Amino acid sequence: MRKSIASENAYTDGRSIPARLRAPIVTDTAFDSLPLLPVLLDNLHSLGFERMTPIQAESLPLILEGRDLIAQARTGSGKTAAFGLGVLQRLDVDRLAPQALVVCPTRELADQVAQELRRLARLIPNVKVQTLCGGAATRPQAESLARGVHLVVGTPGRIQDHLTRGSLDLSGLNTLVLDEADRMVDMGFHDDIVAIASHCPDKRQTLLFSATYPDNIRKLSARFLRNPVEVKIEAADEASRIEQIFYEVDEADRLDAVARLLAHFRPVSTLAFCNTKIRGYDLIERLQAEGISARALNGDLEQRERDEILIQFANQSCSVLVATDVAARGLDIKNLDAVINVDVTRDTEVHVHRIGRSGRGDRKGLALSLCSPEEMRWADLVERYQGAPLKWADLGSLRPKSDRPLSAPMITLCIQGGKKDKLRPGDLVGALTGDGGLAFEQVGRIHITEYSAYVALDRRVARQAFEQLSGSNIKGRRFRMRFLETH
Repeated sequence: MRKSIASENAYTDGRSIPARLRAPIVTDTAFDSLPLLPVLLDNLHSLGFERMTPIQAESLPLILEGRDLIAQARTGSGKTAAFGLGVLQRLDVDRLAPQALVVCPTRELADQVAQELRRLARLIPNVKVQTLCGGAATRPQAESLARGVHLVVGTPGRIQDHLTRGSLDLSGLNTLVLDEADRMVDMGFHDDIVAIASHCPDKRQTLLFSATYPDNIRKLSARFLRNPVEVKIEAADEASRIEQIFYEVDEADRLDAVARLLAHFRPVSTLAFCNTKIRGYDLIERLQAEGISARALNGDLEQRERDEILIQFANQSCSVLVATDVAARGLDIKNLDAVINVDVTRDTEVHVHRIGRSGRGDRKGLALSLCSPEEMRWADLVERYQGAPLKWADLGSLRPKSDRPLSAPMITLCIQGGKKDKLRPGDLVGALTGDGGLAFEQVGRIHITEYSAYVALDRRVARQAFEQLSGSNIKGRRFRMRFLETH
């Protein structure tokens, strides 16, 4: 179900938003109903995109009109294509200067947005998209900017860095996009966003996307947007695909309860949310003692280690990813079997955002929440927020489905060669199914970065393949290799 904001539609001084500033309900959701360039429509058809998602149907017509927009929608709802098509519609390829800037909270989200923009623009010749994120050298980014780019996607700190150095010029910008604005503000980027906006022309289109819409985002939008239209996509249809189960637990038994949930449901990929890093570390120690492959995702990690952990989790080399809300912001993890709320969050919208990471697309989702007596009031808030009774079950009813520990089906092989060595997925598959002796179905996801390649291998035969491959060449060269262990 979808609707425009009603009671939430208010200016920061409490006045309600006029009806003319609310998004109209859209009935025709075919992309062909929009005045998009033929090259964009042709590409959408070739990608199999015929009908718009709710956020696209309500926001794209407004974006194409040039209106400023506040859109409340979660990651995975199709919002990138919504603002991406709007940006590409007004792109002047002959003007090699930044025409749109997308600001994201994390490097992972920025990379995903840049990839999606390139995919949407693939039939337009010579569109240059540049990512500006930490964890990568600044100089190559500055050199790319000097050669000229059309679209820039990045994180606040690195964008600010290039603005300060003078390597990024936003004077010709048409569109500023703030993606997951609530997360950026929560992560302390408010001042960076203000500084970035000060470098943009006053006459521009500004699009703000946010999973939640708290007061600090209202104030931010009032500062940067001109007569914005507000769109809110209700997640009732998505939530109905997610089975939610709450379990009452004593505080002392909380970590043991997580292990029991995993042993009973045996999900292949689980995202476990803790309210604090300390809780996360304690849980990792408990799960690893049980032989469960688990990794922690938090702010203490170096960027490379964070990247490798996410690669392992995405390719099913790690069964459980334990994260805080801050560390998990900006992640769009596909094919997630379950979410476990180790602690109940005090923010009901954060709870909805957590569980919404399961049940993406047409998949069924599973969300399991542990609740101590002290947390019952937060569970009551969730019940009132969703307007339906919570489903409670007894931990004592859980039984292990197997005597074997929950082990990830794959293991990640890291090869010390990447894009700079002109390695391609086909080269790695060929080597693994040739000299490595693997069947094609025993090779999983492949992720290639500038300097490394990561390949998921069937855990049962990975060691044997490593021994056979370590003495062989890939594209006429011999590369160093190692396995990434989950603990």
